[in-house]
Amino acid sequence: MPNTVSRLPTDLRYRQGGWLFLGTLLVFFLSSLLLYGIYAASRQGDPQSAVALPRSFLLSTGILIGISALVHAATRTVRRSKRIMTATLLAVSALSAVLFMLIQYDSMLELLAGPAMHGGTGKGVAGMVVVLAFLHALHVAGGVVSLGIVGVRAAMGRYDHERYWPVDFAAHYWHFLDLVWLCMLAAFIITTGGFGV
Repeated sequence: MPNTVSRLPTDLRYRQGGWLFLGTLLVFFLSSLLLYGIYAASRQGDPQSAVALPRSFLLSTGILIGISALVHAATRTVRRSKRIMTATLLAVSALSAVLFMLIQYDSMLELLAGPAMHGGTGKGVAGMVVVLAFLHALHVAGGVVSLGIVGVRAAMGRYDHERYWPVDFAAHYWHFLDLVWLCMLAAFIITTGGFGV
């Protein structure tokens, strides 16, 4: 008699894997923010730690929230089996995410070229802001790839009102990236000079 192991249905396994993935990312970003907070607090008295954040961070934040709204709208259209609209929303989301990364890249270059990087211990705080923003942007890049894959599959009719977990997961992932970025931005504002005058 063969040994049969009861297996979860494929969709349920994918869901569990998705939630596990988001959970590990949550631990990673929380520990990164905690370490940043500890370091920034140790540099609190250093005048060079009061680096002004690039205003383009505000623009990129708006774009990130817009991406999340677009992907969320895609989950609504896929549940109504509107594949072309779903694919369009996902494609616009992916292009917006590329724009987000370009703005973030410019913001990081602005921070690296700023006065805080020319001396003193304050360059550590500005450098850590750049590192954390870069880590977030890497996860956005992974999200662009996933949006591309899910968008192409949506255009091919692979999802409908019954099977749409990948689109749903893409929305959860972007909501997660929003939350992480908003927490990072709040930490940056509290520990640096904010956006200056």
